[in-house]
Amino acid sequence: MNRKFHFTKATRKRLMDFLRGKIAPAEASAPRVPLRSAAQTHVGKVRATNQDALVVSEALQLYGVADGMGGHKGGETASTGCRDAVLAALEERKAGTAALKEAIQVANAALFRQQQEDERLSGMGTTLSVIWLDEASVHIAHVGDSRVYCLRDGELLQMTDDHSLVGELMRQGVLTAEQAEKHPMRNVITRAVGTEEDICVDLATEPRRAGDIWMVCSDGLYGMVKEADMTDILRENAPEKAAELLVEAALNGGGRDNISVVVLHDEEGAQ
Repeated sequence: MNRKFHFTKATRKRLMDFLRGKIAPAEASAPRVPLRSAAQTHVGKVRATNQDALVVSEALQLYGVADGMGGHKGGETASTGCRDAVLAALEERKAGTAALKEAIQVANAALFRQQQEDERLSGMGTTLSVIWLDEASVHIAHVGDSRVYCLRDGELLQMTDDHSLVGELMRQGVLTAEQAEKHPMRNVITRAVGTEEDICVDLATEPRRAGDIWMVCSDGLYGMVKEADMTDILRENAPEKAAELLVEAALNGGGRDNISVVVLHDEEGAQ
């Protein structure tokens, strides 16, 4: 996968001022690459099809993962339909949690209506975890058990709560993390896009910080790879290599589900 670069407005203006002779070379310095991203998805070793969908828009600076459920046709329809609906709804919108919430509500209504009209799609739904960047902030929207992580100052932080049965039991203190990993109902999610008429979306906004590494992934990744190993891979590698190694680690861990990951290096932080 080719490396992607995106320059913020502030960086582009400074570069153009230098090229027009408005600032001296010593003042200009080489423009820093603010964002570098890479994404990979893999069917895994067990599933017949890949029902994950990557959400990657360099133009919007929107990145994420949708993990579909509901059988072969239903899962793929849900994840790709959700991705496409969200991207369409956010065109020319200003980055923020309000716009994200509205876009996911639009996607939810469309998927719910679609499964009502086509019995072959009955029960379909999808997780959705995305980050949307503007010059100062990272906006997070989350439904289901895909995850958003941030590697900051060497520590891997889980930025979302799993909407799953074992996630709820862990938050209530009924299960430990070790027990949750082996629980027979660990794949049962309690919230998904498209399964009900109304949708509750977890929303958050974090300040951008130079040096932060963001990762969005499906449970096919974090369910197969220990957190310490994910941390090492993210810390030691550029986005393309990190994404490749993370998928490889999930396959080596068993590859029991579809595997999807988006890695984003924020080298500039807030303007």
